Amino acid sequence: MKRIGIIGVGEIGRAIVEGLYHRGGDTPEVFLSPRGARTAAELSERYEGLRVCPDNQTVVDHSDIVIIAVRRQDRHEALAGLTVDDDKIVINVMSGLGNDDLRATLATDAPLVRAIPLPAIRERRSITVTYPSHPVVDSLFEHLGGVLPVADEKAFNVFSAVTGTLTTHYSYLATLTSWAVGHGIASNDADRYVRSLFQEVGRALSDQTRTLQQLAADHETPKGNNERIRTTWFTAANSEALTQALDDLLAGLEGTTGRSSLTNR
Repeated sequence: MKRIGIIGVGEIGRAIVEGLYHRGGDTPEVFLSPRGARTAAELSERYEGLRVCPDNQTVVDHSDIVIIAVRRQDRHEALAGLTVDDDKIVINVMSGLGNDDLRATLATDAPLVRAIPLPAIRERRSITVTYPSHPVVDSLFEHLGGVLPVADEKAFNVFSAVTGTLTTHYSYLATLTSWAVGHGIASNDADRYVRSLFQEVGRALSDQTRTLQQLAADHETPKGNNERIRTTWFTAANSEALTQALDDLLAGLEGTTGRSSLTNR
């Protein structure tokens, strides 16, 4: 596996490192930027072959693949003045930032690939969407749990919007827990039960022989408790509100990348 550099060692940067070293075996040399110094230092103590560099240019110089994982609003500060040779491969995991904008910032002809790695990549349990498809990048993410290359930026933005629902799911589970506590259940017991309940849902999702609609039907008895909650809470209006929220998010993502493309033509 090629040498990998990561600029920006936040939650996703950490997850990628942990995924690379998950279960041992052959691991690449990994070079981390000094951004997120505490996390970078912790990771360097845990894993052999991992080095924290004094600056971002050193990360680039020592790497074949450069993963840029800083926040979009921090990109100019983090990337200003970097020289990225054309033989590097750059993976852009910054949310809402198109490759045209990044190419203008880096002033490079190196291949640029957008990707949506998720925290579960640390255990090699999540599929990463990529655009455009690149054999080296797709192979890397296949190794880290699976890859889904898409044909165009429109499709990439759709998956990015879907990803934006992740914390809503956690908040839903937290609401269930709080409701149970409000009815006299001990907090630890409520938390433990809700986690167990939805971990079983996660295991059921691994059965790809059944559609999501079939899975729902299989867990529901006519006029039973599940049907009652689904039909009284997740109404047509509720579904429409979710659809509208996703449409609005997608429009914002397309507007961001579209403006970048127009600016840099």
